[in-house]
Amino acid sequence: MPKFAANLSMLYTDVPFLDRFALAHEAGFEAVEFLFPYAFAPQQIAERLRRYQLKLVLFNLPAGDWQAGDRGMACDPRRLTAFRDSVDAARDYAAELGVQQVHCMAGRLPDGLAPSLAHATYVDNLRYAAARLAPAGVRVLIEPINSFDMPGYLLNRSRQALDVIAEVGSPNLFLQYDIYHMQRMEGELSATIQAHLPLIKHMQIADTPGRHEPGTGEINYRHLFALIDRLGYDGWLGCEYLPAGDTNAGLGWREALTT
Repeated sequence: MPKFAANLSMLYTDVPFLDRFALAHEAGFEAVEFLFPYAFAPQQIAERLRRYQLKLVLFNLPAGDWQAGDRGMACDPRRLTAFRDSVDAARDYAAELGVQQVHCMAGRLPDGLAPSLAHATYVDNLRYAAARLAPAGVRVLIEPINSFDMPGYLLNRSRQALDVIAEVGSPNLFLQYDIYHMQRMEGELSATIQAHLPLIKHMQIADTPGRHEPGTGEINYRHLFALIDRLGYDGWLGCEYLPAGDTNAGLGWREALTT
């Protein structure tokens, strides 16, 4: 059966962040993920993980000023120092929290910047991040994100991400495959997962339209969960969706779509 991790940036948002760990545990989750840990001391999060016997499987590198619209800095040549500082911050939190992989957001194409220069900067920064984090036992992941939800984001399609991974040439760089984003951008979910599973180290799930629970939209999650199981994927599936109502009331899909 696939292993599901609660995304605490999107589930249980009616309570403060540090209280969400208890609710995930009570709902039967054994692992969690979230966007960013940096608003809290790592010891605060580590204590919640220990108390509720949860594994933290993923978080993002610092992405700049999220409230101002930043969605990563890796493609911006004007922010090289800030990007390198973000890699060190992620490394330190990963060490404290026992995390073995982090997501490096590409960022939006900066106004007036040639796409070729943004791409070259992105590749160079990924090489730096992968080399910096490898000795700490932390993988770097990149994720294509759909251009409807995040206009201007540099990385939008699976093939583009795979080409970037090949160009970077690091054994420490892998694909984070978000089923919701890729359904919106390209479809071909089963074929893509099957063809590129060795490079996929994390998956995330939500249905479309609405980005709600699996089973609420057009994606055949019963088929996909069975396929992922059959292929022997041993990573986690992050539940990065917006609950259509109460988080716990909507969790019936876990049993309904996997049995």
